This record gives sequence, structure tokens and C-alpha cells, in this order.
Amino acid sequence: MDFSQPPGENYANPRACFFHVLFKASALAFYILSALFIDNFVIIFVVTVLLAALDFWVVKNVSGRILVGLRWWNEINDLGESVWKFESLDQESLARLNKKDSWLFWWTLYLTAVAWIVLGIFSLIRFQADYCLIIGVCLTLSIANIIGFTKCRKDAKKQIQQFASQTIASRVSSTIQSAFSVV
Repeated sequence: MDFSQPPGENYANPRACFFHVLFKASALAFYILSALFIDNFVIIFVVTVLLAALDFWVVKNVSGRILVGLRWWNEINDLGESVWKFESLDQESLARLNKKDSWLFWWTLYLTAVAWIVLGIFSLIRFQADYCLIIGVCLTLSIANIIGFTKCRKDAKKQIQQFASQTIASRVSSTIQSAFSVV
């Protein structure tokens, strides 16, 4: 993963970028600011978790598709086993994705999890176990997206490599067959 920001390139999908960042920032900002202004744990819990859940859904179903061309989900099969499902754009479409959009997607995905971990450490230091529950839920949603998109990206790379090797093998095979059919 390349974490260096591409110079001079504009965002291709500014709305998707905005909403990708909006719910992450909203959940974090509400959690931090509510500790200063609200004295009701239930309100803080419900609103923060709702914002984190909205972030999870937007990233998983909208911004992941638009910004990096990936989508993942998990199903339970007939045997009761968890099965990961991945969807990605084809190789040409993935190559055409905006580098700045991709950069924003991956950085904010990881930085959000880091921010929740830091807030969790502060809650532990201040002996606020109830607030660790909020952070645990938000961190779990954040990490689920990290794991899902990381697995999806690896699966997409594997599919591209398989396609390339099959294409090369097919061409070599057809070249060999045409060479022997001429003789």
C-alpha cells in the first residue's frame, strides 16, 4: 500500500470523499465533545454508536466501491460457517481509479481505528469502563472494515494475477498449437 499522497491530482469523487470522512469525524467529534457538554451516558452511547454504524455502512457499501472499487460482505452458509465474499472492479477499472481518492480512503480507514484506540487508552487511564464500551463498539466496526477491505484488496490482486497467468498460458498454448498446425 502506497501511503504517499499523489501531487497535483484532484479528488475524482469529492462527494464520496466528503461522506467517507463525515461520519468518521462525526462519531469521533461527538464522543470527544459530548464528554465536555453532556452528562448522560446513554445519549453519548446511542449517538456515538449510531454515527459509527452509519460510518461502517457508508464505507462498506458506498465509499469503498466508489473510491477503491472494492466491496465485501460476510455470509453464513448452509453448514453454519462464515464465508467472506469479495467484489472488485476489473483490472482496467481498478487502474483508472483516482490515486488521491484511494489515498484518502486507506488513510482515514486506519487513522480512525488508531484514534479510537487512543481514546480507549485515555478512558482506561481515567477509569471510565463504561466509555470503553462505546469505544469497543466503534473500534470493532472500524476494524471490521479494515479487515474486510484488506482481504478484499488481496483477493482482487490474486484474481488479477490469476487472470494474467491464464491469459498468458492461453496465448502461449494457442501459439504453440498454431505453430504445429502449420507444419
